[in-house]
Amino acid sequence: MVSKQTTLTQAIASIADGSIVALGGNTLHRAPCAAVHELIRQQKRRLELVKTAGAYDVDVLVGAGATDRVSAGFIGFENVFGLAPQYRQAAEQGRIQVKEHACYTLITAMRAAVQGVPFLPIAGMLNSDLMQARNFKTVQDPYTGQKLAAVQAIRPDVALLHVQEADELGNGRIYGSVYEDDLMARAARHVILTCERLIGAAETACVPELTTIPGMLVTHVVVVPQGAHPCSCGDLYSYDGDYLARYIAACNNQEDYQRWLMENILGKVATR
Repeated sequence: MVSKQTTLTQAIASIADGSIVALGGNTLHRAPCAAVHELIRQQKRRLELVKTAGAYDVDVLVGAGATDRVSAGFIGFENVFGLAPQYRQAAEQGRIQVKEHACYTLITAMRAAVQGVPFLPIAGMLNSDLMQARNFKTVQDPYTGQKLAAVQAIRPDVALLHVQEADELGNGRIYGSVYEDDLMARAARHVILTCERLIGAAETACVPELTTIPGMLVTHVVVVPQGAHPCSCGDLYSYDGDYLARYIAACNNQEDYQRWLMENILGKVATR
């Protein structure tokens, strides 16, 4: 068996400009922030971001100019910090294409990719403004004649996921809420897994039911303690409110924001 362990720099270097990148976690929880920061350091461009509910990860990538398209159900910093300032400003100014989804339609789009079909039908959407805003098509159920919304498949080129534990073969364990990480891993062509701690393959094999992300889906494994910071990671650490408050404050003007990027991301190197 071949080890998939590598450095963060090497793993992120495998992502081409223009790629469709799915981001694991949910809002301020277990987002792959170390990988996101490395995308910015390597000056990746024209990425399409895919996430059901994003926050800091999507916002900072938008602010750094790494993305021009976002497919998401919600982008915001929860009740504590409010809306996502860089994302909102870029959307209002037309600098990014907002491919608005409900979380349900985004999940359905990735399920279609997993099943290898071009779309999947869903119920309960026909009276939503999203039908017209996104130009969702409709199909007729051949059995009952019911009209249903049809959601086109989304197949990410790569999924960036952060987990608590992984072995060098790529088997990852998530403790607590999984969110859409397992779905993203199955829908994406490649998976880059960052983890808090590396465990032995023998330990994985002893308790296979704890494996959330199967190693056969994973391309790269990188050990990055605190790899979700400033977001939380299960029972290991909570989100960093002070860091996020400084980030939000820096979004008030472009000069402050560029200084913040340099001090917190661009001026630093990957730790693993």
